Amino acid sequence: MSIHFESLDAKLDDHSALIGVIGLGYVGLPLTHAFHEVGFPVMGFDVDPSKIEALAKGEPYLKHLGKEIVETLSRSERFSATTDFSRIKEADVILICVPTPLGPHREPDLSFVESTADTIAQHGRPGQLLVLESTTYPGTTRDVMLPRLEAVGRVAEHDVFVGYSPEREDPGRAGASTRTIPKLVGGTGEASSALSKKLYESAIEQVVSVSSAEVAESAKLLENIYRAVNIALVNEMKVVLGALDIDIWEVIEAASTKPFGFQPFYPGPGLGGHCIPIDPFYLTWKAREIGLPTRFIELAGEVNHQMPGYVVDRTVLALNDECKAVKGAKVLILGLAYKPDVDDIRESPSLEIIDGLLALGAEVDYHDPHLPHMPKTRRTRPQLSSIAWKVEELKSYDALIISTHHSSYDWSEIKEHAELIIDCRGVMRSVDEVKGARVIQA
Repeated sequence: MSIHFESLDAKLDDHSALIGVIGLGYVGLPLTHAFHEVGFPVMGFDVDPSKIEALAKGEPYLKHLGKEIVETLSRSERFSATTDFSRIKEADVILICVPTPLGPHREPDLSFVESTADTIAQHGRPGQLLVLESTTYPGTTRDVMLPRLEAVGRVAEHDVFVGYSPEREDPGRAGASTRTIPKLVGGTGEASSALSKKLYESAIEQVVSVSSAEVAESAKLLENIYRAVNIALVNEMKVVLGALDIDIWEVIEAASTKPFGFQPFYPGPGLGGHCIPIDPFYLTWKAREIGLPTRFIELAGEVNHQMPGYVVDRTVLALNDECKAVKGAKVLILGLAYKPDVDDIRESPSLEIIDGLLALGAEVDYHDPHLPHMPKTRRTRPQLSSIAWKVEELKSYDALIISTHHSSYDWSEIKEHAELIIDCRGVMRSVDEVKGARVIQA
């Protein structure tokens, strides 16, 4: 092994290695805290100065993480955060937690990964370990990142070490944390694999080492494609069984009594978040590049993509049954976030439902206790604000759509005061005995 390997290996052993984390969002911030918690000095990098300012003041900017993380980091002499990427040279380890979105034609957009690799090539130094955490197609770490480092004279496995370890965060999930979720690690060579494994073992309870970065990249895609395909299955079942006047939620409960061979997945108004709506298309793109079809995955994506439109159609039909036109109807969307009890709207189906209703001439409001104002998105749409919550005013709406089932909502109270409810989450089944609104599943 090289002298650079031995030096970094020793720093990881005594926790003196400076850990740099690029991207202080829902992945990077808890990761920063995990390494800080076990004694490493940590430096955070982000292009957003508001995050740096919030960290300096100890002010949380990701509500689902609470206050403890930012308060702990802000008080520590072992932590600093900056927008100055020239300081990357100070880090011994660089963890890359940047977005990997889709382009306008559902093709991978690796611009953030590429620009980050270029920045590291420009400002980094020999002897660093780089680990990509962003979800991507197999081959990205080796074929996209590594050549950018080699282009400035670095020698893989000698004076630069590159690995891949996919993030597995699930914002808002209770009982799981960065430290307790098993971590996959794969390198672009033996030295990179060994250093990456040692790095994560110092902060994560269980580390699973795989034979290559490509295996780790593929495993992450499989995890999310598995969910996307099964959610598409129950969404399609929902549409068919709904037409047959059969309750999909009761069907899932019945099937779940089998102690083997079945795992319950649940329908909804569509898919949200960064992972499930996006990640499958990274593999379909890569498959097309080598001339292979991914019909099953693409069909699942198509089914899930149609769900917000299905909700809009069910709303139009439900209003029609009330002798009301959708044009001019007042509709309230409950929940803007893509999942319960978080303030994250990435790829949220609520946004698609709002767009569909507005296009038909409805007057649309939303309420979300975690999102007082609609954040700006890539698509141009009216920038709405959450209405003040007054349950007695629900009667003023022609229809209420339950898109996100936040735990703070009192479903009995809502049913008592609303006139028509389009239930995308099956929550009204728990208050069947309560008299009030007509409930339509969607």
